[in-house]
Amino acid sequence: MNQTETDNEHRHRLLDGMANAVAANGYANTTIADIVKQAGVSRRTFYEHFATKQQCFIALYEAAALHALKVLRTAIDPAHDWHTQLEQAMSAYLAALAQNPVLLRTLFIEIWGLGEEGLAVRRRINEEIAGFMLKVVNAKGPGQPGQPLSADIAMAVVGGINELVLQAIERNRVHALQEIVTPALQLIRAVT
Repeated sequence: MNQTETDNEHRHRLLDGMANAVAANGYANTTIADIVKQAGVSRRTFYEHFATKQQCFIALYEAAALHALKVLRTAIDPAHDWHTQLEQAMSAYLAALAQNPVLLRTLFIEIWGLGEEGLAVRRRINEEIAGFMLKVVNAKGPGQPGQPLSADIAMAVVGGINELVLQAIERNRVHALQEIVTPALQLIRAVT
């Protein structure tokens, strides 16, 4: 294994260690010692990748969010009308979130505890998802809505879907995230 592969492996292990430690202890009670223990690496290795626990958590949040966005993008099949594309994408996205309930809870709830930096990364990811939604909904093709979706409305839809996910987390219904597909699609159709 070359140095780049080793570094990537360590980073991946640290992100997994962060996810497990925060899931067990909550973000506020998690220490770097907890993270490196979970990751099976040294403190030195941690500091080679991250300056702070917060930086590591934000990297975990970004990695998980980018994975979910990749799932969304992959689920789109331009051969279908936009309603079918949205349904497939929403189902795939929510299935990806439901795969790891502990991580989902950690990311959706603990990010709020990071203050302005946590909110900034959350906003940036939500903007990427809203931008993706704009691209799909406003694409020209059969069955596309007559009224284009605006950036503000796309962000409102993303926020609404996030609230439905948070509600499922709070009610211990992450296993049933697919139930959110129908109201999410109704919301998108209502604004288009």
